[in-house]
Amino acid sequence: MKRILVVLALVATLGLTAWTLVNNKKEVEAKIYKPDADQKVGVRTAVAELRNLSQETEFLGSFSPNREIEIRPQAGGQIVSLPIEEGQTIGAGRLIAKLDDEQLRYQIEALQVTLEGYQNDLKRYENLVKGDATPAINVERTQLSIRSTHAQIKQLQKQIANTTITTPFSGIVTEKMVEKGSVVSLGTPIAKVTDISILKLVVQVPEKAINQFRVGQSLSIETEVYPAAHFTGRISMIAAQGDAAHNYPVEITVNNSSANPLRAGMYGSIANSSKVKGQTLSIPRQAIIGSEKQPQVYVIENGKAALRSVAIGATTNEYYEITKGIKVGDQVVTSGQINLQNGTPVSAQ
Repeated sequence: MKRILVVLALVATLGLTAWTLVNNKKEVEAKIYKPDADQKVGVRTAVAELRNLSQETEFLGSFSPNREIEIRPQAGGQIVSLPIEEGQTIGAGRLIAKLDDEQLRYQIEALQVTLEGYQNDLKRYENLVKGDATPAINVERTQLSIRSTHAQIKQLQKQIANTTITTPFSGIVTEKMVEKGSVVSLGTPIAKVTDISILKLVVQVPEKAINQFRVGQSLSIETEVYPAAHFTGRISMIAAQGDAAHNYPVEITVNNSSANPLRAGMYGSIANSSKVKGQTLSIPRQAIIGSEKQPQVYVIENGKAALRSVAIGATTNEYYEITKGIKVGDQVVTSGQINLQNGTPVSAQ
């Protein structure tokens, strides 16, 4: 009797468990979303059409000065005049600094006295030689002394000229390294002058794009500091040798603007457009789904999404060339593919 009761209890438990599982399954199925087969899915589309494929590539660089120089004296001495200040605009040939030249002038004065004595001696010797009163060699020695003294005077005059230090070109005094009264030696840096009337934009161009540029080519330049302004530059140099990453420096010169003044160190960019292919069937990149080896697109046919396999040719940043799978005028889906299956009704936007 006990065995019968145990069996009955086990059967009842199993039956209750089975009923519970079936009931839970029905509740779960009732909660699962079942799409309406007739409900349309909203998508965005584009038309497959013939277009010239071109690729625009942007290259970023920074501006450098046209010319920059550290002013260094060709003589030594105390600075007695320094009429410059940092940030000052200065013209070509203007005075940067004046060194003390008093001792050099005294030496010239002494040599001029010596020269005058030699010239008087020469006149006397010439008269004496005519009367055979002195050897002709005295005339020759005096002439050599006069020539030597002239050379010494010229040397000192050159040294005096070197005490006047001027700028070789117009620019801005970007650094003053000494003060009036300082004693400097030959080659000591005094100031730095920078010319930014013309600037050089240097960009690094990869090997695959370097043949798109040529010396003398005009390019449009954009800057971050003046986003609404456009500058025109001209390629002045293309490096003959690249770096380890196969990038080649390209130098573009641009005239500075008073309305939108540029400064050395600012960023600038050029955009170069290159033709990838002529008239060819193409679609936006967003239309492609699937893998690289098996690309696919959804085409709208009779209000429904039809999945097509395609073959891709040339590519740009925006478009793919399609060589197989669709034709001109086909409407392809560019957004919303995640909600589509083959045959899904769609509403194109």
